[in-house]
Amino acid sequence: MDIRTQFLNHFNYAPLLAVQSPGRINLIGEHTDYNNGFVLPAAIDKYIQVAIGKRTDGNLQMAAIDLGETILLPIENIKPHPTQWVNYIIGVVFQVIQKLNQKKNNNHASLSAMMQGFDICIQGNIPSGAGLSSSAAVECAVLFILNELYQLEYTKMEMALMAQKAEHEFAGVQCGLMDMFASLHGQKNKVILLDCASLDYAYYPLVLNEYSIVLLDTQIKHALASSEYNTRRLECEQGVELIQKTYSQVKSLRDVNKEQVETCLGQATPTNKNIFHRCKYVVEEVERVQAAVKDLAVGDMLAFGKKMFETHQGLTNLYEVSCPELDFLVDAVQYNENVLGARMMGGGFGGCTINIIKKSAVDDISKELTAKYLNKYNKSLVVYTTSIQDGTHLLP
Repeated sequence: MDIRTQFLNHFNYAPLLAVQSPGRINLIGEHTDYNNGFVLPAAIDKYIQVAIGKRTDGNLQMAAIDLGETILLPIENIKPHPTQWVNYIIGVVFQVIQKLNQKKNNNHASLSAMMQGFDICIQGNIPSGAGLSSSAAVECAVLFILNELYQLEYTKMEMALMAQKAEHEFAGVQCGLMDMFASLHGQKNKVILLDCASLDYAYYPLVLNEYSIVLLDTQIKHALASSEYNTRRLECEQGVELIQKTYSQVKSLRDVNKEQVETCLGQATPTNKNIFHRCKYVVEEVERVQAAVKDLAVGDMLAFGKKMFETHQGLTNLYEVSCPELDFLVDAVQYNENVLGARMMGGGFGGCTINIIKKSAVDDISKELTAKYLNKYNKSLVVYTTSIQDGTHLLP
């Protein structure tokens, strides 16, 4: 059922606006965002939809259709809520109110209207826990619809930064900007090269022709994912500090080349071996992303796919954020002539591999890997074939 009908059924009046906001994939450039490097995300055909209508009693009423839950809160004094999905909505509402309060003289009418309250209805088809950023899609959808309804005139980049701040403060996740940026800025059949230092970005065509993007979901998330993520960030920071002793101009691993990593960290003691490996991977990956977009510019998908495999090897052997299940899935397709490239995607220790597979072979490969994965790990493999679509937009 479409989101406008859901809203009408739930609140007994028609919504004023409806918005669709996509999940995202990242083709290459993993763990480079917090090192001020490059990422190459794209919006996909899995999405969150939101519809909105105005109230006059100062309350915010939220209906999560997929969960069968409705929560009513006063719009004044918003603070983090024990129900997690609520935080993705009220977190961005809080950001908007804060921003309007800072410019009260210019936005008095918008602030007054917003504080009257509103009803919001939400549903989606982004698979939970697959690493496709459903939370960012929710945040971007809500921000976008508030921006339209109250004529706030925020740019997409402003909204991405506000959504990131909401995730930090209300959801408690210290994420980078990539997820929100991709959800808002996506364009059909294009990937986006985002410079995480300057926030400059450029679009590159992704011409897949007879190939599809296929996600293989391990359906697992190992317990050490979050703690090891924080450890990797720390190791990168420690590497930068060691390199700065010789190269004082260095501010992040983005500023470092492979020779500097070898010179400053290559003779490391066993204690610093991990730091050397982490920094080596990041510096190589930053270079790899820049080379990969050149492949896209000339339509060389074979070379692009090869770099995806190289990224996975780096994530496994140097960054050490993969796991047996992810390695199993990548190894299983590495020498298949119908597969251009594959790698683990996301923070690691579970989640999905992203694959570029010939359309005519997707069914056979999916069936074969599903059987092998079940036999090896006694767990079901979930397969998603996806396409590159537009970013957050109003629904007709």
